[in-house]
Amino acid sequence: MIARFDNSYARLPGALHAGVLPTPVAEPVLIRVNGPLARELGLDPQALTAEIAVGNRIPEGASPLAQAYAGHQFGHFVPQLGDGRAILLGEVVDLNGRRRDIQLKGAGPTPFSRRGDGRAALGPVLREYLVSEAMHALGIPTTRALMAATTGERVYRESALPGAVLTRVAASHIRVGTFQYFAVRRDLDSLAALIDHVIARHYPGLSAAENRALALLDAVMAAQARLVARWAGVGFIHGVMNTDNMSVSGETIDYGPCAFMDAYDPGTVFSSIDEYGRYAYANQPAIAQWNLARFAETLIAFLDPDRDVAIRIATARIEAFPALYTDQWTDVFRRKTGLATTEPGDTDLIHALLDAMHVARADFTLTFRRLSLGEEPEELGGWIGQWRERLAREPQAEGTRRAMMQSANPAYIPRNHMVEAMIQAAVERADYAPFAEMVGVLENPFREQPGMEAYGQPPGETERVYRTFCGT
Repeated sequence: MIARFDNSYARLPGALHAGVLPTPVAEPVLIRVNGPLARELGLDPQALTAEIAVGNRIPEGASPLAQAYAGHQFGHFVPQLGDGRAILLGEVVDLNGRRRDIQLKGAGPTPFSRRGDGRAALGPVLREYLVSEAMHALGIPTTRALMAATTGERVYRESALPGAVLTRVAASHIRVGTFQYFAVRRDLDSLAALIDHVIARHYPGLSAAENRALALLDAVMAAQARLVARWAGVGFIHGVMNTDNMSVSGETIDYGPCAFMDAYDPGTVFSSIDEYGRYAYANQPAIAQWNLARFAETLIAFLDPDRDVAIRIATARIEAFPALYTDQWTDVFRRKTGLATTEPGDTDLIHALLDAMHVARADFTLTFRRLSLGEEPEELGGWIGQWRERLAREPQAEGTRRAMMQSANPAYIPRNHMVEAMIQAAVERADYAPFAEMVGVLENPFREQPGMEAYGQPPGETERVYRTFCGT
């Protein structure tokens, strides 16, 4: 592994992190290396060995550490969380000049493990590898998967399971919860250092802003509005939208009990630990706003010297989020329905489509794909006529419109029943062929692939997946 590490986070005040080395494992075996991503990072894929993938060998220049953070988990504040089973090896600057974290997930206990073993089971590692790479191919900001390897050891959850480690790549792993960790401790020096670091790393255009904290709040709000609107466009449900799982860079992070909707239902919940539907599909925009309000609270001391004025400033910004999100959401669904121009009734037209899909329990992905191919699903009833009437006022040619729609409506997503079957094959039989095939199909989700039609079909009644699990 030849990489030029430049570990800017490790140079921040010590309260922000704790140095820790991965715990070696006995018999690591490499499952997969993401060759294109490795080359993008300036790495030689052939040099990425199982020993590196599990942390038995630390690359030269790395500075392994665990990050400190707090978080609201299902609305309840936990003042100390931190990387309990993830170790940041360090940062590299890729071939495009972008700074990227390289992190090992499942590499052993850290000072933040809270009596946990710091390990990861094979199933969640394969899920995160596959889904994060699928999200990237779908054009949605996300952490990436560089490597997956088994450890040769068992981890114990409800039962004994094969252990594994995921090598994850991110713009950074700084979360809303990172800011909360220092705000609750009234550590303004660390907060100031964190604000400067995030602006320099993710939003350098804000460096000359008159009020840097306010400019950062605005930037993170805009990034989250774009991100969650894109989730909505592919029927993605994060599952655990805690503040410690919201990245300030605007990337999707921490794929635990995530899933994609099959039949459209805004109340869809998959996470086995989300008993009351807090993070249901339709609730994600409101939860994003709630999380951003918690972020704004951490910045109060930097928004204005007068606390009351600072609170008014923050409140006004947070109250503007729904309109910001609606603009992003409408843009996403305009593209999905072939609308290149804007009319006042477009939002109502899109909602009418979703209402018809809900009543018919139409498959979310397949319905939009069929529309993009020129088909007219009969279960949409009278909506088709309304849509055709609206399309008649569009200036673009039909071929141009279909091309736009097909680039916005995937033929393939990580179907939950197929993901679960893939995990079962790997865990029970050490059969990684389904995993490799799924990764290959999902690298090109907008292109029809002969022989892979099953990946575009919804589950049969006995194949439906109703619950997904975190795996921690």
